[in-house]
Amino acid sequence: MVEAIQAISSQKILFSTSPLSLLPHHPSHHHSPTTSSNLRIRCNATAGSAAAEGETKKQRKKSVFEIESLTTWLLKQEQSGNIDAELTIVLSSISLACKQIASLLQRSSIINLTGAQGTVHVQGEDQKKLDFISNSFVFCNCLRSSGRTGIIASEEEDVPVAVEETYSGNYIVVFDPIDGSANIDTSLTTGSIFGIYGPDEQCLVNYDDESTLDEEKQKCIISVCQPGSNLLAAGYCLYSSAVVFTISIGNGVFGFTLYPGYGEFVLTHDDMKIPKSRQIYSFNEGNCDLWDEKLKKYLDHLKQPGANGKPYSGRYIGCLVGEIHRMLMYGGIYGNPKNKNSKNGNLRLLYECAPMSYLVEQAGGKATDGHQRILEIKPEKIHQRTPIFIGSPDEMDKLEKFLR
Repeated sequence: MVEAIQAISSQKILFSTSPLSLLPHHPSHHHSPTTSSNLRIRCNATAGSAAAEGETKKQRKKSVFEIESLTTWLLKQEQSGNIDAELTIVLSSISLACKQIASLLQRSSIINLTGAQGTVHVQGEDQKKLDFISNSFVFCNCLRSSGRTGIIASEEEDVPVAVEETYSGNYIVVFDPIDGSANIDTSLTTGSIFGIYGPDEQCLVNYDDESTLDEEKQKCIISVCQPGSNLLAAGYCLYSSAVVFTISIGNGVFGFTLYPGYGEFVLTHDDMKIPKSRQIYSFNEGNCDLWDEKLKKYLDHLKQPGANGKPYSGRYIGCLVGEIHRMLMYGGIYGNPKNKNSKNGNLRLLYECAPMSYLVEQAGGKATDGHQRILEIKPEKIHQRTPIFIGSPDEMDKLEKFLR
């Protein structure tokens, strides 16, 4: 807004829709607006009024065009000293892989990427076509091309893979390329999970020297098998009605939504905090007859009307990424406990439980195996499984009382 200010305070200025009306109203004088020395033009944006001076950044309403991309956010974190330039590149390469996977998922039914690949991975489970493609041709390729990754460990691979092309790469990246892949064929929620570690020791496998292959692979495994407390960064990408990239580098949790018009992740969830309590639970109750009696009593308790006259609401997506994303937004508790048939639990410690526990703790929540904090468990095997209970702090405290 442009404000006309009369230099002589005793005179008044009349306004009309015509720009020529910005003149002192005097019956005997006519001045051109371009030559009048009695007028000054001032922009309110720089006026420094008392109201503007008192306005804080949080109070200021953002323009629809004022967005912060993931790229910009990462550069700011680098400038602040929270991450280094190499980690910035690794995280950018992961976000690129997630964009590619999101595009493949959206077209999976059209380009015949649904159904099984016809192979079985190291876990003994049938691989989906997109499991294989997302692992071998998307995630691994993006991480290799970053030039900053030393070791790649995937749920789909038998052993960790050392990146021979980049001897300068120092970071260890563990990931599950598609979590909840059983949901692909029905177009339900899926996701990707990743965690990033610094190396315990350098690991480079020389595949031309068969005599030392087993020894070097063992070094890789030792380097990768670190507790979640060593994580430098972790996150997930949710593929659903929106594509949401959620990340923590140890200073809170931040969510970025893919803006289709720009092809870029933009900040939509700033410093996410999990609610302390919420009457929502998520367990696969099809296995309840195989659970421990203490856990059964806990679930029975949740189904009883509480002080508000209502029981807990049961929600189960069948995708860990979807469960954790809802929990970060609304609170509650998720559990995948051990049972008589799976005494070590079902979810992988390195690729799924540790990164998600890191995120939830950064948001103010808790994560345990029922007795021990997940982030304190040091994996003894690459594909080690663990029970997990994770969620809002008050809900976790209630669970722990039943499990004692």
